[in-house]
Amino acid sequence: MADTLYLITLFPLLGFLINGLLGRWLSEKQSGLVASGAILGSFLVSAQLLLALIALPEGERLFTQNLFAWIPVGELSIPIGYRFDPLSAVMTLVVSGVGLLIHIYSIGYMHADPGIRRYFAFLNLFTFMMLSLVLADNLVLMFLGWEGVGLCSYLLIGFWFEDEAKARAGMKAFIVNRIGDAGFIIAMILLYDQFGTLSISKIAAAAPGAQLAQGFFTAVTLLMFLGATGKSAQIPLYVWLPDAMAGPTPVSALIHAATMVTAGVYLIARNSVLFSLAPATMSIVAFIGILTALYAATIAITQNDIKKVLAYSTISQLGYMFTAVGVGAFSAGIFHLMTHAFFKGLLFLGAGSVIHSMNGEQDMGRMGGLKNHMPTTHWTMLIGVLAIAGIPGLSGFFSKDEILWGAFSQHEGFSWIWLLGVVTAGLTAFYMFRLFFRTFYGDPVWEGTQKPHESPSVMTLPLVLLAFLSIFGGYVGIPAALGGSNPFHHFLEPVLASYPVHSTAAPHTTYRLELLLMLVSTLVVAGGIYYAYRVYIQQPSLAEDLAKRLGLLYRLSFNKYFVDEIYDRLIIKPFRMLATVTWEWFDVQIVDGAVNGSGHAVARMSGIVRKIQNGLIQHYASIILLGVIFILIYIYFD
Repeated sequence: MADTLYLITLFPLLGFLINGLLGRWLSEKQSGLVASGAILGSFLVSAQLLLALIALPEGERLFTQNLFAWIPVGELSIPIGYRFDPLSAVMTLVVSGVGLLIHIYSIGYMHADPGIRRYFAFLNLFTFMMLSLVLADNLVLMFLGWEGVGLCSYLLIGFWFEDEAKARAGMKAFIVNRIGDAGFIIAMILLYDQFGTLSISKIAAAAPGAQLAQGFFTAVTLLMFLGATGKSAQIPLYVWLPDAMAGPTPVSALIHAATMVTAGVYLIARNSVLFSLAPATMSIVAFIGILTALYAATIAITQNDIKKVLAYSTISQLGYMFTAVGVGAFSAGIFHLMTHAFFKGLLFLGAGSVIHSMNGEQDMGRMGGLKNHMPTTHWTMLIGVLAIAGIPGLSGFFSKDEILWGAFSQHEGFSWIWLLGVVTAGLTAFYMFRLFFRTFYGDPVWEGTQKPHESPSVMTLPLVLLAFLSIFGGYVGIPAALGGSNPFHHFLEPVLASYPVHSTAAPHTTYRLELLLMLVSTLVVAGGIYYAYRVYIQQPSLAEDLAKRLGLLYRLSFNKYFVDEIYDRLIIKPFRMLATVTWEWFDVQIVDGAVNGSGHAVARMSGIVRKIQNGLIQHYASIILLGVIFILIYIYFD
């Protein structure tokens, strides 16, 4: 089975090449079918390999394939090598499965766009890079995929580059991610210096027994975490993600649900052995994660752009995932990554359906009353908001509460993290139902525009399938407290590091406590939903009254705490001034001056020397005579 592993990445690469090189000769429909067929091929191979993996004994679930030596330099040998184990199996299925639905949806959403062939080529390249990242058996190949998804995000966020604001959004994503990527590069250098290899599996095997100071592992993991904060939009490098909404909505769905932003969580989970050896880093990861989750949620509650609400929701949910891996609940973090891909993909595609119906309108203040006009979009998005809120029985409930339980019970008891997580869950329920009620209920405020209508079946079918996954996708992780065996956790357990658990109570006592905590979080979520219903359905005037009463707090949230403005004032403008001064003084005066001066000097010397080469025979004879005289003098006095 390992011989077919390369096909997972080959299919989207071929799709990229066909659309990129031959797209001008393909019709719009053919281009979409090529791109979607390529991702379907990856999904089918991934599913086949997963079934073969499950059939193996628990300790032998691994397929590897080395295609060729990529960078052989002295003792350093970096192959193009793939690794398919339980963790990469989950990731490839999420990337290719959700990615396939987004590709199909794009056929309808991008219909008649003049750049649609370029769009599908970039979408396939994006998927190829993400699949290379999650299958990589060494850090260099992982970094290639890591940088590749960064490049593709730039290309797709700024897809409509004729609009300067959209082009700048793509540049912002690219530049901010370079900051984090520098940390990843330095981490790789330190690891190679100590272990003499960049193979992920070899480093994981050697690290626990290595005679290295804990400070080394802390430094390396902190540098990796810096890279993760960039890709997965955590404080302080989250600012690119809200602006990424400038791209087409299916791109937003792909970035937020299946590809780029999950890369940071995957990086930590894949290197969980290294992180488990650095308790200080783990605490920082958990702290940054829960702080980001709460912080982004407080911004989402006041935004009016439907995609911006979902963007800050993604940042918040990623914070949950980092909280999980930070407290050592690595499988819970990956579990939430998977369920989040289902309901966040659904929510973004649902938002795209609304935007498509509203002729590009994204302001929820100009929507309302769409329920009867878009029934499929309405009901599927209801499932999405229920899932992300964590309503019992839906996928988000199982993964969210596993994270909260992990935060409460893992490693020295992070009960304060659990408390902030519960508060964030309540805020999530509020702002998601705020989005839902303002979009589909209330009085219509879209008079004068084209009458809204349901999207075509090529767009609604992916919504239905993602709604199904948002309901049932969490049942692979039912915890023991609810009578399940959590097969998802047991499937991932062999490839993730273990981390000490604080709780020493008997299992039945632990289960009762876990059930109690589930009940508390569910009641908080229900409170958030009820308050959203009261404010936006029963008494809409309460929204304005509440904004006035909150005053400064509301303005801070609405203006995203002015972080972009602070970054602009403290970082961007000073660096721009430094660059301007450096250019005007050093580059122009020194560098250009030296180059131009040397050119002028050569020109003057050549002006003198060229007079010798004037074509007059008597001048040449005189020069020869002088040469002979100098030679005779030299010989005489030697």
